[in-house]
Amino acid sequence: MGHREDLLEGAKRCLLAKGFLRTTARDIVKESGTNLASIGYHYGSKDALLVQAYVELIESVGDTFEPGWGAEREAAAPAGSLQRFRQVWDGIIRSVPQSRAIWLLSFELLFQGDRLPEVRKLLAEAQVEGRKGILTMFNGVPERELDEESVDTEGRLYQTLLNGLMVQWLFDPDSATTADQLTEGLRRVLDAASGN
Repeated sequence: MGHREDLLEGAKRCLLAKGFLRTTARDIVKESGTNLASIGYHYGSKDALLVQAYVELIESVGDTFEPGWGAEREAAAPAGSLQRFRQVWDGIIRSVPQSRAIWLLSFELLFQGDRLPEVRKLLAEAQVEGRKGILTMFNGVPERELDEESVDTEGRLYQTLLNGLMVQWLFDPDSATTADQLTEGLRRVLDAASGN
């Protein structure tokens, strides 16, 4: 690996160990075996590097959300079905123990965003990509083929559900909503909306 990749990997380890606010440029340099000048040369700033590291950490968690992930691998249900809805949420919930540190980091950034306006701006831009990524898991449409309106409506719905679900699972896993409960709730809402 070159300095750019070493910095990114070192920044990921620092984020998971210390969080965003407590990670210094010197921490990253020490963890990556590079030098301070490398951060500016390759990423422009420490914050830009940490944002890139955070985005890659979140993307790696998102890769585990696919239906059929894990030991209980089942065939992916048809896109848009209630079964697919349950499968995706089940995959997300199963990933929580392995990704807990990343989700805690997400909430650190959420609550400290006012102190880091440049970081907040970069992360706000990354949210659009997050909406695309989660939407495609439910509707089966490749990200490059998603229309803007679907991303801005359905993608926002799934992103909102994801954030709320993560709050529950981080706060108290024993009382957190399950994939079956979430799916049954949606089924009831759909039945009520259609007059059944």
